[in-house]
Amino acid sequence: MTDEVVELDPVAKTATTRGGKRFNSDFLVVAPGIAFRWGAIPGYDEAASEVIPHAWKAGPQTLLLKRQIEAMRDGGRVLIVAPPSPYRCPPGPYERAAQIAYYLTHHGKARSKVLILDPKDAFSKQYLFLAGWKHNYGDMIEWRSGAEGGKVESVDPKTRTVQTEFDQYAPDVLNVVPPQKAGPIAEKAGLTDDRGWCPVDPTSFESIRAKGVYVVGDACSAGAMAKAAYSSNTQAKVAAAHIASAILGTPAPWPAYTNTCWSLIAPDYGISAASVYAVGPEGRIIEVPGAGGTSPADATPEARRREALYARG
Repeated sequence: MTDEVVELDPVAKTATTRGGKRFNSDFLVVAPGIAFRWGAIPGYDEAASEVIPHAWKAGPQTLLLKRQIEAMRDGGRVLIVAPPSPYRCPPGPYERAAQIAYYLTHHGKARSKVLILDPKDAFSKQYLFLAGWKHNYGDMIEWRSGAEGGKVESVDPKTRTVQTEFDQYAPDVLNVVPPQKAGPIAEKAGLTDDRGWCPVDPTSFESIRAKGVYVVGDACSAGAMAKAAYSSNTQAKVAAAHIASAILGTPAPWPAYTNTCWSLIAPDYGISAASVYAVGPEGRIIEVPGAGGTSPADATPEARRREALYARG
């Protein structure tokens, strides 16, 4: 791809493509995405992902996971290793578990199991997922929290096994989603901090490390905001308004942020959560108490069907 940006100069505010084109700017807005912390789980590096897929970036990885699930025996087990926060798409591992369970149920593998090992003790839309899994798949899906032995200590790519504090697992299909950080182009440009993410001014998403450079999306540190596409969209609008004000010489508007996330548990069973965020008194983005919400726990089948329709929309 000759138009892929491979280098950023935050001082000169230039972007250079793989094909050698250089773009100059007065303001630079970047969305560097994520990269993986290879080796953060001992034994799981980039080479290991060729046999034990993460499938957290679309393409060959998702196809590899698909092939492994298709080849799995009836009565086998899929093991998903969820990542620690923060990471791209907080409900992703749990929606993936549901979609795998749906495939197994409808393709002659209904005796199989899906196990999620999780270093966290809670996750996004947890009670809705747990109820949805039970309603659609019975006991096929099991979630094990960090406190319950869900934290993985190592991975052996040769035997395709994982080791926790108490147990060793040898599943039929192993899917490891590793810890994450900002994309490599951000790190190379000096936009990241010692945590691996891009610190920004929460009122504008202007980089703390480079004036006139704005970082939006999964790569930035956004306080309580989820790393999600909807979040990225609202961040970009605030950055654009801040840039327009700088050009016009007018005061920048005080920002408000939102995020809405739908998840499919089955084709006709959807759940959602919405959040509203503001810049809090300590200068961090916080979730506004009582301003968001989730799907009702006692929603009717018709409401769940509509949520699934909204998810596709």
